[in-house]
Amino acid sequence: MDNVILIFLDGVGIGRNDPGENPFFRLKFRFIEEHFGEIPHLGNQFLNSDNKYIFPVDARMGVDLLPQSGTGQTSIFCGVNAPEILGRHFGPFPHSELLPVLEEKNILGSLIKDGKKVTFLNAYPERFFQYIKSGKKRLTATTMMAQMSGMSLYRSTDIWRGRALSADITNDFWIDSLGYKLNYLKPKSAAQRVIRISSKFSLTLFEYFLTDHLGHGRVTDPDDIILKNLDEFLYQLICLIPENTTLVVCSDHGNLENVKIKTHTMNPAFTLTAGKHAKKLRDKIYALSDIKGAILEIL
Repeated sequence: MDNVILIFLDGVGIGRNDPGENPFFRLKFRFIEEHFGEIPHLGNQFLNSDNKYIFPVDARMGVDLLPQSGTGQTSIFCGVNAPEILGRHFGPFPHSELLPVLEEKNILGSLIKDGKKVTFLNAYPERFFQYIKSGKKRLTATTMMAQMSGMSLYRSTDIWRGRALSADITNDFWIDSLGYKLNYLKPKSAAQRVIRISSKFSLTLFEYFLTDHLGHGRVTDPDDIILKNLDEFLYQLICLIPENTTLVVCSDHGNLENVKIKTHTMNPAFTLTAGKHAKKLRDKIYALSDIKGAILEIL
């Protein structure tokens, strides 16, 4: 069975070749350098090596001003030009006018209706479920579409049982800040977990939002540690891809690639494909709104 591992990185674009502003050049990301031999930048946005591809994807989609998460993520997961529908970019959460689109067209629901199995790997702490019970509904597109599709969100017990991941990959935040009694998960072990789980599903989705938080300057922990954990996780995923699997790493807008500013950027979104149908996806994806349709074609 062909399957897709979809890793969504919030707020990662392709930026300038400038170590002073672009962590990709300062930290020399292993998942890029060792697999591609060089780092992408605005002067060299397309890289390929041994059926692995990095390429830019249009996050603006014909609408002026800075791209935002709500419309960007809706575009990715629903296969629509959300900012064009809304008339502007909007975020961080999906606009109320886009909720019917998110409910009707999201990729998880589309695959479920087609009889395929999907999983959303992110686990949520108990305080999130208390937040939901209080009646508050400011949720990300990923969380919202999982709920709209009738999926049960994972909890701490699912991390412990090896069928989910914490949003930071390693469980550090859950252990240090939330007081959960979980083991530290090495990035390599997390990647192995994703590969093992993905064999049971047509689509395995994981969302990583700390990249956007780092770009906005909201994270007080050393960013090198956070990014090195992410780097090793992605490096191992690329190394471990099974023959019938396609890995897609995508983002909704630029941000992290220029840490000298605290806003999003106009840069193209970073996208990587590797594995069985990597080239087919590279050839079909030009804008955020192309990602869902391209994935459905190979499943």
